[in-house]
Amino acid sequence: MALKADELKVGDTYTERLVEDLKRTTIVQYAGASGDYNPVHTDELFTKEVAGYPTVFAHGMLTMGMTGRMLTNYVGDGRLTEYGVRFTSQVFPGDSLDSTATVTAIRDGLVDLEVSTVNQKGVEVAKGSATARLD
Repeated sequence: MALKADELKVGDTYTERLVEDLKRTTIVQYAGASGDYNPVHTDELFTKEVAGYPTVFAHGMLTMGMTGRMLTNYVGDGRLTEYGVRFTSQVFPGDSLDSTATVTAIRDGLVDLEVSTVNQKGVEVAKGSATARLD
């Protein structure tokens, strides 16, 4: 069900758990689906010894995709007209992610949203914005 302009006000929020205990398998599956086989996502030894990270980490686009699913759950399928994020921290196996959309403006049949995805420690891993059509 799509959002209606008369049901929203600036400052409204919607929060959703994106993933609980992200599995390494999910990261590897995403590498296969996306074709992005960068070793920082799949090769523990490379990631530790060459890249200097404690372990492999998720693709930014996996985080963006999960965040996008939260948005479409909120605004409805086929409603997003714009969506973009900046990746602000790595997402590691074992992380749990929550994402929040905050209404920042309602105008001409559109809603503007600020989007923030955080891990279980409260560290923001993605920050961005979206615009969606309203009924």
